[in-house]
Amino acid sequence: MQQTHMSKLEIALGGTARSPEDVVALYDLGLDFAEISTKNLKESNDNITKFVELVEGTSFYYLCHGPNEGDPNAMSSIRSDYLPRVEDILEIMPTLKMSLLTLHLWLDRRFVRSHVIDFKIELLRKIVDKARERNIVICLENLSEDREDLDAVLRELPLLHLTLDVGHAQLLRKETTAFDLIAAYADRIKHIHLHDNLGGDLPKHDLHLPPGKGIVDFRGIFNAFKTIGYTGTATLELKPQEIKSCLPFIKTLLA
Repeated sequence: MQQTHMSKLEIALGGTARSPEDVVALYDLGLDFAEISTKNLKESNDNITKFVELVEGTSFYYLCHGPNEGDPNAMSSIRSDYLPRVEDILEIMPTLKMSLLTLHLWLDRRFVRSHVIDFKIELLRKIVDKARERNIVICLENLSEDREDLDAVLRELPLLHLTLDVGHAQLLRKETTAFDLIAAYADRIKHIHLHDNLGGDLPKHDLHLPPGKGIVDFRGIFNAFKTIGYTGTATLELKPQEIKSCLPFIKTLLA
């Protein structure tokens, strides 16, 4: 691939990649990295080989997005299915020089039972410890949680960080929780997910629209990131063609 790296970005910008072809498309857009899901990594060993070959000799790199947990209150399946999948991906990540893994584990007290939340905190403790052995940062992604929902787990696990999903922050709430989370966890946010929606209370309302096509206050949110001096990574959770369409808007926000 021919290098077309974006310059002068305080936030390293990447996109979701579901295939090696997506990686090429994101690279050609001048992005810094691709975030690959565990599903797309484990389709075949051939895929992993292709992902490795694509970035050889470049500064382009990969981050990883973990699996969905399934039923958020089903401790037995989380223990027997979800945890082994996360452990498997921790073994694969060093091959791709991945240093950050974003996980989905719902901790919203309105929907997840308190004893299940306690169970998930202990599960995350095990994952964080395993990841530390491999120099991998674990980030918990907000789904619909507010600051109080996240306080307990972040107090218990000082090495756990956050992936702030600004689209999810707009859902299942009267107002976005993004500003409150940015202010409260300025030192724990290590990654950002960028996409838009129209608000709502159902899974189908998580539309993953290009930024600027919904009601998420991206200008205000990026100003908040500038206020805390955020210099981490941000993934546009969109298809490459959608990323291309909104990239001028994102570059304006980053300028």
